[in-house]
Order: sequence, then C-alpha cells, then structure tokens
Amino acid sequence: MQAGRILANKFSDISLERLNTTEPELVELFHHVLQVHDCSILEGFRDAETQAQYFAEGKSKVEYPDSKHNTYPSRAVDVAPYPIDWADTKRFYYFAGIVKGVAAGLDLDIRFGGDWNSDNDLNDQTFQDLVHFELV
Repeated sequence: MQAGRILANKFSDISLERLNTTEPELVELFHHVLQVHDCSILEGFRDAETQAQYFAEGKSKVEYPDSKHNTYPSRAVDVAPYPIDWADTKRFYYFAGIVKGVAAGLDLDIRFGGDWNSDNDLNDQTFQDLVHFELV
C-alpha cells in the first residue's frame, strides 16, 4: 500500500451496478478483494449485440451465447486494478494473484483470462484478457 493511500471500502455506484449483474459468488469475491486492493468493475453481463461487437473486434474469442458473460446473472466479470494503467500489465498479473488468493480462501474455483488453462504458466497463452475472471 502506498503511504497515505486509503483503500476504498465500497465500490462506486457504476462498479456496483455492473458487479450486481454477476453471480452472487462473484459479488462476494470482489467485495472481499476490494478490502485488499482497490479495483474497478468494467463489465459483468454482456448482451448479444455487445458480444458480437467484441467478437468482431477480436476482443473476445467466442460468439454469443458462448461467453460466460452472456448468462444472467453472468458467470464472468471484467475487473481492473484501480487506478487503471493499461500499459502496466505486471500490475494486472499481480492483481490476478490477489483475486486468486482471495477466491481460494472463499473456496471458489475461478479462471483468469491471463491463464486460460489454469496451469500457472503465464507464457503459454494465445489470447490475453487480463481483466477477465470467471467461475469454473
């Protein structure tokens, strides 16, 4: 923690609105994560139009309805460490470690978009989605 920096103990209204479109286990997980590391919820549930757009842009590798974002409530959530610095990928991996550790403490099996096959080898990925977390 940076000197003098106070962690948020609650989500912004927009982050909370997005998080509340996900499964209760993800809601609980990220409320716990927030007590360890500040973060922003980017997206939970994703409709067919948005999924088609992300697929067309190469931001997703699956078409609707095959993403775990496409169920309601969503079984996936996109979350970034706050403040967001898209160029600092090491920070996203660090944050993912926190998320995985908190999830393990809650007995939740989650998958991170920086390690799709969950083999702990972060160098064998062909598609990086460093904000993606989903229930297994």
